[in-house]
Amino acid sequence: MSDGVISQDEIDALLSGVPMDGLNASGQVSGAPSVNIDAATLTNFAGELKDPLVENLKQMTGAEVSAGNPTAEAATRDQFLAKLPEMVIATTADFSNTIKGDHLYVISTECAQKLVSLINKEENAALDDMAMSVINETLSTHTNDEITALDKTGKLSGLACNPAESISVPKAMVRIPQNTFALFTYPLTIDGQAYTLWEAIGGEGAQSIASALGGGAPAAPAGGALNAADMASLGGMAGGAPMGGAPMGGMQMGGAPMGGMQMPMGGMQMGGAPMGGMQMPMGGMQMGGMMGTPPNVQSLQYPNLMGGGAPTDQGNIGLLMDVYMEMTVELGRTKKPIKEILGFGEGTIIELDKLAGEPVDILVNHKPIAKGEVVVIDENFGVRITEILSPQERVSELR
Repeated sequence: MSDGVISQDEIDALLSGVPMDGLNASGQVSGAPSVNIDAATLTNFAGELKDPLVENLKQMTGAEVSAGNPTAEAATRDQFLAKLPEMVIATTADFSNTIKGDHLYVISTECAQKLVSLINKEENAALDDMAMSVINETLSTHTNDEITALDKTGKLSGLACNPAESISVPKAMVRIPQNTFALFTYPLTIDGQAYTLWEAIGGEGAQSIASALGGGAPAAPAGGALNAADMASLGGMAGGAPMGGAPMGGMQMGGAPMGGMQMPMGGMQMGGAPMGGMQMPMGGMQMGGMMGTPPNVQSLQYPNLMGGGAPTDQGNIGLLMDVYMEMTVELGRTKKPIKEILGFGEGTIIELDKLAGEPVDILVNHKPIAKGEVVVIDENFGVRITEILSPQERVSELR
């Protein structure tokens, strides 16, 4: 931190100890359902994409590129972080149609610098905004190959991804998919040096891809059915009394046949007579209260999540109230191929995606919060706020 200005990464670090959006300390959602990842099917799919990936990198870098056999596995946040170097380039390209969910690429800063240096034909290229654009274009070609291959299955037609967005961050700051997800690992050799490309796809998205490819993990056994091992374990829980012994084939309790259970009978009598020294009066015993009448079940009441923050949240925010943040007014954006960007010169006109008279975007630390119109104040440009984005719109921009 310098000159009182704090970056977005530093803000995230300050708040990293506060559970947000239901995340626990491991970065996973408490109580969220787990998923089954068909690693074998996804590994075969990655193998089919290996050659196109190598060919694309060869064409873009002009260098010798090769790849080892890629793998796919089910992974968690902690398992993924253990594989990563301290500083990485993270590229998000979330699915936006047919499949909903996280889609992330991660490479080391050394790999990113190598790619950018070869593509831009310069030594030790800086990892600036231009370099991030190069990484976006490079990894988007692999995403397009994936989408094309999945579209051919006929089950994921119309699949699309959001535009790739790359940032250089410490690995702890990477927005890794929650819970269990599919992790693809591509071992690469670029210009004689070994690197790794990781690709993470959210659990539900990975399930959809595996299903479209004719695979899919086996479903969990249906509830309500007990096998022999389950019965044995239940017997061990019943006060240590064994469940094996003579079958009670004809015995009924409250009208329900007990043919599936076994209990040592010895000299047992159910009319109140002794059971091998033990007596159990049955005359007044009622089974209806245990088996017939359902228990009193009440709905769990959840707190309103749309209200104000907890006192601890307010206290943490209060620590940042006197911190300066970067505010930017964005006139518009556009995308150009690298060959056109390299051909820019004085007098080049760049057409943006905004229409004349359309409101400009107001961003704080690169996150949109409002819209406005450009004005002139004395000799300086300014902006008059015409619209504040709703909380829902601002949250959607952070995803």
